[in-house]
Amino acid sequence: MVVKTFMDMDQDSEDEKQQYLPLALHLASEFFLRNPNKDVRLLVACCLADIFRIYAPEAPYTSHDKLKDIFLFITRQLKGLEDTKSPQFNRYFYLLENLAWVKSYNICFELEDCNEIFIQLFRTLFSVINNSHNKKVQMHMLDLMSSIIMEGDGVTQELLDSILINLIPAHKNLNKQSFDLAKVLLKRTVQTIEACIANFFNQVLVLGRSSVSDLSEHVFDLIQELFAIDPHLLLSVMPQLEFKLKSNDGEERLAVVRLLAKLFGSKDSDLATQNRPLWQCFLGRFNDIHVPVRLESVKFASHCLMNHPDLAKDLTEYLKVRSHDPEEAIRHDVIVTIITAAKRDLALVNDQLLGFVRERTLDKRWRVRKEAMMGLAQLYKKYCLHGEAGKEAAEKVSWIKDKLLHIYYQNSIDDKLLVEKIFAQYLVPHNLETEERMKCLYYLYASLDPNAVKALNEMWKCQNMLRSHVRELLDLHKQPTSEANCSAMFGKLMTIAKNLPDPGKAQDFVKKFNQVLGDDEKLRSQLELLISPTCSCKQADVCVREIARKLANPKQPTNPFLEMVKFLLERIAPVHIDSEAISALVKLMNKSIEGTADDEEEGVSPDTAIRSGLELLKVLSFTHPTSFHSAETYESLLQCLRMEDDKVAEAAIQIFRNTGHKIETDLPQIRSTLIPILHQKAKRGTPHQAKQAVHCIHAIFTNKEVQLAQIFEPLSRSLNADVPEQLITPLVSLGHISMLAPDQFASPMKSVVANFIVKDLLMNDRSTGEKNGKLWSPDEEVSPEVLAKVQAIKLLVRWLLGMKNNQSKSANSTLRLLSAMLVSEGDLTEQKRISKSDMSRLRLAAGSAIMKLAQEPCYHEIITPEQFQLCALVINDECYQVRQIFAQKLHKALVKLLLPLEYMAIFALCAKDPVKERRAHARQCLLKNISIRREYIKQNPMATEKLLSLLPEYVVPYMIHLLAHDPDFTRSQDVDQLRDIKECLWFMLEVLMTKNENNSHAFMKKMAENIKLTKDAQSPDESKTNEKLYTVCDVALCVINSKSALCNAESPKDPVLPVKFFTQPEKDFCNDKSYISEETRVLLLTGKPKPAGVLGAVNKPLSATGRKPYVRSTGAETGSNINVNSELNPSTGNRPREQSSEAAETGVSENEENPVRIISVTPVKNIDPVKNKEINSDQSAQGNISSDRGKKRTVTAAGAENIQQKTDEKADESGPPAPSKPRRGRRPKSESQGNATKNDDINKPLSKGRKRAAVSQESPGGLEAGNAKAPKLQDTAKKAAPTERQIDLQR
Repeated sequence: MVVKTFMDMDQDSEDEKQQYLPLALHLASEFFLRNPNKDVRLLVACCLADIFRIYAPEAPYTSHDKLKDIFLFITRQLKGLEDTKSPQFNRYFYLLENLAWVKSYNICFELEDCNEIFIQLFRTLFSVINNSHNKKVQMHMLDLMSSIIMEGDGVTQELLDSILINLIPAHKNLNKQSFDLAKVLLKRTVQTIEACIANFFNQVLVLGRSSVSDLSEHVFDLIQELFAIDPHLLLSVMPQLEFKLKSNDGEERLAVVRLLAKLFGSKDSDLATQNRPLWQCFLGRFNDIHVPVRLESVKFASHCLMNHPDLAKDLTEYLKVRSHDPEEAIRHDVIVTIITAAKRDLALVNDQLLGFVRERTLDKRWRVRKEAMMGLAQLYKKYCLHGEAGKEAAEKVSWIKDKLLHIYYQNSIDDKLLVEKIFAQYLVPHNLETEERMKCLYYLYASLDPNAVKALNEMWKCQNMLRSHVRELLDLHKQPTSEANCSAMFGKLMTIAKNLPDPGKAQDFVKKFNQVLGDDEKLRSQLELLISPTCSCKQADVCVREIARKLANPKQPTNPFLEMVKFLLERIAPVHIDSEAISALVKLMNKSIEGTADDEEEGVSPDTAIRSGLELLKVLSFTHPTSFHSAETYESLLQCLRMEDDKVAEAAIQIFRNTGHKIETDLPQIRSTLIPILHQKAKRGTPHQAKQAVHCIHAIFTNKEVQLAQIFEPLSRSLNADVPEQLITPLVSLGHISMLAPDQFASPMKSVVANFIVKDLLMNDRSTGEKNGKLWSPDEEVSPEVLAKVQAIKLLVRWLLGMKNNQSKSANSTLRLLSAMLVSEGDLTEQKRISKSDMSRLRLAAGSAIMKLAQEPCYHEIITPEQFQLCALVINDECYQVRQIFAQKLHKALVKLLLPLEYMAIFALCAKDPVKERRAHARQCLLKNISIRREYIKQNPMATEKLLSLLPEYVVPYMIHLLAHDPDFTRSQDVDQLRDIKECLWFMLEVLMTKNENNSHAFMKKMAENIKLTKDAQSPDESKTNEKLYTVCDVALCVINSKSALCNAESPKDPVLPVKFFTQPEKDFCNDKSYISEETRVLLLTGKPKPAGVLGAVNKPLSATGRKPYVRSTGAETGSNINVNSELNPSTGNRPREQSSEAAETGVSENEENPVRIISVTPVKNIDPVKNKEINSDQSAQGNISSDRGKKRTVTAAGAENIQQKTDEKADESGPPAPSKPRRGRRPKSESQGNATKNDDINKPLSKGRKRAAVSQESPGGLEAGNAKAPKLQDTAKKAAPTERQIDLQR
């Protein structure tokens, strides 16, 4: 009744208000407020709420304590809101609604301890809210609480805590509705409560007063939630975070970084644009000294790139730095970050970010490399193979396929295996249907760059080689057990283990696998089927699964043995290529030929597709020859042979050569069509086609003698030196025929060689070369006559290699001819009709020919030390391309163990090369060669008997002898020359002394000491020659002693010196003399290192028949020829050689004979005389310029002292014209006689033979980079020399 009365009463009933005032006061008595009956308490609370409504704005209660008791009582009753199914819930709701509508709690603002009431109210409301409440309940709660916040004088910390505690993750997960209530409350009161929140965070973050609140330890969680609710709540807090980012405590910085990463990275956040200072400060944490902070920053980048692609530009530079972080985990996460974003959408990452992943494919850590490679592979498959984002995206990542294959060049077996796995799963997925798989391979191969193609070819080659090793292992299992068989099997197992990850562990697993193979015949048969040439891709898949099933152990979930076997099976299984695949490839190529293929859609021109398709088939013909044996395939190849494209026809011939062994018996129709085509190609095709045609005939036909004779006879009769264009192909064919069938053609070829090759072709210059001053020209610019001469030299070599004996002394004559060609610098007739670039070609051909003959033991024995030295000096040729190509040929032969060890000594001369890249290449070649030789000795126990020809350390005596005969080494006490010798010695010794295997340092020292007890076998009676030899020995000993403390140990064995170069030591002969002074020794070891070595003349002074003396100009004569450009333009002094950029900037390339720089300077007479004096100073001040190898010499223009000028009409008219350049080679007689008194050594043959290479742009001397040589000394016997040499060669 009372409740109903108060509910119906309104504020305007003044009489009733007075009437019921005593009742209102009575209801606030202790009897009702503490009544044990909860229904009574509820009804009393409802009445009290109505009383506050009726009497508003003044309460009928004047006592503050009473008011406090009443509101605490009402707050306690609100807990009844929790149970929505209670019969009294509507009354509880009425109570809440009444309080919210009237804002009754606002009366409490007048109370001193109102905060206690508010805190209790807030806690009660947050605790009772649940998911059964409707929106009205939540709305009334919000009204009630927001009025208290917004109309009060401020929010105390305790009250704020009662709100914020609901945002902490732990509470949030317990009661989602309380979190939502707090979230809406904060949004509604943001203007009022923001200052209170700022004060709280200021106390905790800045002042460090964590005691102000129990929530202090949750500040970062709170900031994250508040930011998600409304960033305006944190307007004053963000600057405090910037302060925290610079804290000295690493863990504190880490916590702030984690927080800001979430704030900046969240999807709808615009914090980075709204607060740039904080964003920049946060980016600075990418460079934090604390590793976890950097790691967290990098992890954030992924979310940021995906949610805010506009910030990628800001992140790029910081990710670049972190991609080179010293911590492996950070570099790894940079890759993960970029790849994750790229897989989401390629547009999210720019080319620069992808470039960082590209760089990390060469990281020093395997984990990082693997992540980068796999990430790129996934991107390639997604955007290129599947084309998920269109052609533009595919084009953006098209480089990935090349880059991934390039990694196959790395030495690590892990890298190689991963590339193979990527190729099989991502580049050309093996699970595709055959036609789709081959289409994928066909267009991939056509779009790869040349280096990637080589890598892919090498991959197939390595897999094929491993297949052959396994096949040989299975063959050994079929043989009866014996000691030799066990030894061979062990060697084979070690070889197979080297082709698997972690070769050390792999050895044990391979041995175990071999044992299983011996015991399980079915397993052997499965493996034999897997590696058989006829195994199809589907069969291979079944075999691999069957073998893995047999070796699996259910009780051992992680089986390293099984994993290793799977690696082996994956490498040898033919998962891509079989007969069906080859047929599919041929059909694709036919479509390209017919013009019905999708070449253009795949981004490849039809011509490129055809040519690449043939190249692909050619490579596969080496590894899978059996798969080609079908009439359909050969018909298509015959069609290719008839095409005009020379490369296509050449590849087709080579495929026939590799795969056509059964054509004669199984496919007679193909045979009858093929023979005339091969004859035609051998006679009138390109040189490469001719070579392949001859080899093809020799490989696949049983009546090859008849076939080759039908080619040889007409070609040998029709040779005509007057038409050199038509000579090249016949010479190639004749050379290969004589090499393949020496018994039949060696004798007829002898007359061809004597009467035509030497007499008519090589000893005559019919045309005059173009005098353009260049030392090298592109292939298409080389004159036909020179091309014919180069092929003639190759023919001589092939003829001799076919005979493999020197009974007719033809090899001696050929070697004299080749030596004469090197001595004459390529101009054998010395008529000066041949151009400089053509001479370079012929020098290269001659040097390469000697090196080729040295690969045959019977010819190596007759190559004299002088001829070996001439050959060696080609690596110091003045022409860059000659040096480059010769070094590549030398390395290729040495790495295959085809050349004798002495030829490795030639690399020591590369220390004088002016080009940094060439020196670096030579060093890599040495490392590779030494590594291969040491590995060969370890793997082949029988090799110990041939240590003299295999052990890398035995190169030392050959190197010492070669350097002792270096024409630049003219005075054994000249410090500059000795420094050159020391650089050459150290170039080799540095690589040899990397490890002191088997006490090798002492062994090398012992060799140098033993050489001092012998004499130079080349000139045993010449004291000066022996003195130079001993001096080089002392320099070598000086270097070894200074670089190794272990060299004084006892040598493991007494070294054997090569008798071809050193005499046997005489009894009682003791040579303890030191040939370099102590002062020189100190200078060599501690003095300033000489600038990058420069090369001398190509041909050196050798006392062989037919060689002319060659005299180097003295320092006094050449001093004025030093170009002053380095003084005028010092910036050019230290640049490395870059042909293209150099030519563009200065108009000078290394291989120009008379380079001219365009320099805008005043006339020469105004040059500072002091500088001029320094430039033209005497020989000692110039560091013995005349003997520095590689400095290009130019002629001084009269009256224009140091400035070189062209003599044509474009020359500077302000000075007198330059005199014509003296002819390269011999100095005019009058000049040589006039200068004889200036230098006692002028008439000694000090520098005959070697041309000078271009001086390095990086050398401080700054000499002009021309290619002119010092003139030769006039020889009275010159006119007779060609005739005498010709007679000698024909003996």
